[in-house]
Amino acid sequence: MTKDQAINDNLEPIIPMLNLSNLNVYYGESHILRSVDLNIFPGEMVCLIGRNGVGKTTLLKTIMGLLHSRTGNINLEGKNINKITTDKRARLGIGYVPQGREVIPRISVKDNLLLGLEARPKGRKKTDIISEEIFELFPVLKTMLNRMGGDLSGGQQQQLAIARALMGKPRLLLLDEPTEGIQPSIILEIESAVKKIIKTTGISVLLVEQHLHFVRQADRYYAMQKGGIVATGNTQQLSQEIIQKFLAV
Repeated sequence: MTKDQAINDNLEPIIPMLNLSNLNVYYGESHILRSVDLNIFPGEMVCLIGRNGVGKTTLLKTIMGLLHSRTGNINLEGKNINKITTDKRARLGIGYVPQGREVIPRISVKDNLLLGLEARPKGRKKTDIISEEIFELFPVLKTMLNRMGGDLSGGQQQQLAIARALMGKPRLLLLDEPTEGIQPSIILEIESAVKKIIKTTGISVLLVEQHLHFVRQADRYYAMQKGGIVATGNTQQLSQEIIQKFLAV
C-alpha cells in the first residue's frame, strides 16, 4: 500500500513506519524542537528541508535515541520507542548515517562494513559475510575492501557509511545530508543507490538534504523553521517560493 492509499477514507488505515507526535526537545532550557508531527509510510522516502540550525539533525538524533524528547511520542510501526536505547533502536530496524559519515579511519573498509552487522536483531555472527547486494549498490567498495576507511575520498566514505548502515538490514534509514561536500557524479550514484534500495527492499527513508535534485527524488517533504514543521507536500510540486525559503544557501 502506498501513502496515498493509507489516507484514503475508503481503505483500512495503514500503520506508518515512523510516527512522531508533539515532539519537543530541549538543550538545557533552549527549546530546539517544537511540537513536531511527522509520518513516514512503508517504502516511502521523505525529505526534511530547512536552513542550517533549524533542528533537522536534532530531529534525526532524537529518532535514533541519541537525544531525548521532553514531551511527545516516537512510534516505530505502531510501537512506542521513547524509552528504548539507541542500540536497541538499531536492532529494531533503524539505520542511521550521520552528517560527516563517521567512518572509522584506522580500520579497513571490510571491517567498517562488518561493524554494521551489530545492528541486526541478534547481533553479529562469525559466519556473517558481506552480501553481494552491497557491492551491486556500491561497486567501488568491492575494490577497496583492504584499504583503511580514512584513505577513501569523501564520496567513497559516504558510500561506505550508507553500506555499513544497510548491513544491519534496517526498515527505516535516516540519512543526514549525504551529498554534503561530494562531487556531482558521486551525488548521482548515491541518489541512484538510495532509490534502488527502496525499490528492492521496501524500506523507508528519512533524508535531510539541501541538494534540490536529490530532494525531488523523495515522495514528500517536510520543511522546518525555528524547530517546527511549517510546510509539507509532494516534492514534485515544490514551489519556487519554498525552494528559495528552505533550500537557498
